[in-house]
Amino acid sequence: MRVRSAALIAAVVAGTGLAGAGVAAAAPSTPVTITLSPEQVGQICEKRIPKIEQRVTKLVERINGGPEVKGSSAWLKARADKERAAGRVNSANLLQEKAERRSGRIDQLNKAKQRAADFKSKYCGSK
Repeated sequence: MRVRSAALIAAVVAGTGLAGAGVAAAAPSTPVTITLSPEQVGQICEKRIPKIEQRVTKLVERINGGPEVKGSSAWLKARADKERAAGRVNSANLLQEKAERRSGRIDQLNKAKQRAADFKSKYCGSK
């Protein structure tokens, strides 16, 4: 009985995986157009875009902050230096890598801010 149950479960899992692959392969390659109502555009222009711009600005300022700004790349590098001086090389390397990854996010954040500004200029008028 256990062998049949295990075989049945394996068959169901394999079948599900194949069905999922078929759906992914059948996905349309043409872009999908999304239509927003004027109310939705107004809500995005009034509420979402300002929040996005504010959030991105805060994150960029934090990441670019000095060693006294908690969470900045410089702060993480300073912590890595302290860890290295204390003989904890592994944690120092992890902190250094985290600081480098965090610095690399600036481009992504600026692109997000630019997309929000483009949407705002195109659909929100001169607000």
